[in-house]
Amino acid sequence: MSSPLRFALLGTGRIGQVHAASIHRSEDAVLAVASDVFIAGAERTVAQYGGRATSDPLEAIAADDVDAVIIASPTPTHVDLLSAALEAGKPALCEKPIDLDITRVDEIRDRARDAKAPIVLGFNRRFDPHFAELRRRVQAGEIGPLEHLAITSRDPEPPPAEYVAVSGGIFRDMAIHDFDMARSFVPDIVAVTAVGLRQFDSGISGAGDFDAAVTTLLGSRGESIVITNSRHSAYGYDQRLEAFGPGGLLEVPNVTPTLVRASGSTSSSTGEPYRRFFLERYKDAYELELAAFVATIRGESAMQTTSPGFEDGRAALLLADAAEISAREGRTVPVDLT
Repeated sequence: MSSPLRFALLGTGRIGQVHAASIHRSEDAVLAVASDVFIAGAERTVAQYGGRATSDPLEAIAADDVDAVIIASPTPTHVDLLSAALEAGKPALCEKPIDLDITRVDEIRDRARDAKAPIVLGFNRRFDPHFAELRRRVQAGEIGPLEHLAITSRDPEPPPAEYVAVSGGIFRDMAIHDFDMARSFVPDIVAVTAVGLRQFDSGISGAGDFDAAVTTLLGSRGESIVITNSRHSAYGYDQRLEAFGPGGLLEVPNVTPTLVRASGSTSSSTGEPYRRFFLERYKDAYELELAAFVATIRGESAMQTTSPGFEDGRAALLLADAAEISAREGRTVPVDLT
């Protein structure tokens, strides 16, 4: 049995804690270093999960006892930290997006493409067992050629105003996961039409962003994809997927703690509430994402093509940029993802 890979975790905020917990639960990974410019966060993380703390991410990347890096720090730091990982020859898993500016992404594109150590992007939803099973059955031809994909993604409640101001907007922050999911079914998308909506949150509107959106993507073979996003959902975290073709329909409904339904004199077919938070809904996906990353580093052939790479992160950002332009200018935007 191989020794566990030793990880440096860069960033110990909310998503950093998710990765720290996944590393802790894995038999194939161990936390060697946690880094955060706010050293108290790193110290709390290693107190719970082991390893040592540092405020210097470059030191963590270069450390001799670090085999791989997870970049969970704020988006503006991603390109610089990826560059450092490339320089050190260390495999890196980077949270989305690579950056909010495609020009900064393209500055390191050639280096990322030529890198011997793998770079993967944190599009964890690809690893959700339900979505992955639907995709497998579509690819197996169960419903024939895919004609239409419907993706629904609604958050339980809007993010804080201070987050919205630096998030890059609903398309680069929220819908970017859905753009990657769309491309996992239809890699060659050629046009984007988006409508940005201001329906309920004056704070989001005041920041110049949208609180809801509907985006239509067109594939090169005529496939249509419709993505519905909203920053609020009274009934919980709304995450659904539907694939349609000439042979039928495949769908993934919302996940609940149990499938038990109750009917009585005052209601019929009521069930437990949907998950309220993305950490609950995608806990398994994050663990499987880490497992796939470890397998990719080790060159285990069955998993090598599973993890989304740098080019997938770049393509998702290009689609987000196109959706932003479409929503603000009221036109369909052609895209070239090559």
